[in-house]
Amino acid sequence: MRDGPVRGFLENVIGISWQRQRVLLLNATYEPLTVVSTRRAIVLTITGRAETVHEDEAHAIAHSEQLAVPVPSVIRLRHFVRVPYRAQIPMTRAALMRRDANRCVYCGSRATTIDHVIPRSRGGANTWDNCVACCAPCNRRKADRLLHELGWTLHREPVAPKGRHWRLLATVTDIDPVWEQYLAA
Repeated sequence: MRDGPVRGFLENVIGISWQRQRVLLLNATYEPLTVVSTRRAIVLTITGRAETVHEDEAHAIAHSEQLAVPVPSVIRLRHFVRVPYRAQIPMTRAALMRRDANRCVYCGSRATTIDHVIPRSRGGANTWDNCVACCAPCNRRKADRLLHELGWTLHREPVAPKGRHWRLLATVTDIDPVWEQYLAA
């Protein structure tokens, strides 16, 4: 019974790009779980499984014949969902850049590339403690040399990030500013 009106509602939405817009999904305890599509977020709110915490800043509204629902940017599940513990956070470019605040660890300028502290050609691994954000000039200058060969030092030691929100940050490249308060550890 619920599926019929929801399907009709979503088929008749006007002016919303479902592929581009994403919504942060929080657990009942306001812990970030994942990012879902706008379509999935609206289905969760219409069916009563989630509630809207923040609406879209552009005040977009999804319309159907019988309903008008504000498009959410953050939703919260009504019931707590237990998330299994995972020890390792996947290392992605987006998460690495976020860990290093988009700054080169060698000179402090805007980072655009990723560098291996111990180059892969010399046996360096592709791990959190060996990869750092780096600007292109420093990356070219360092090439496949070790830091002591150049006389360089790191401003801070690269370590694997801790906290549950990092699993989410490892998979999302574009973070909505509204989400920041929920992602702070």
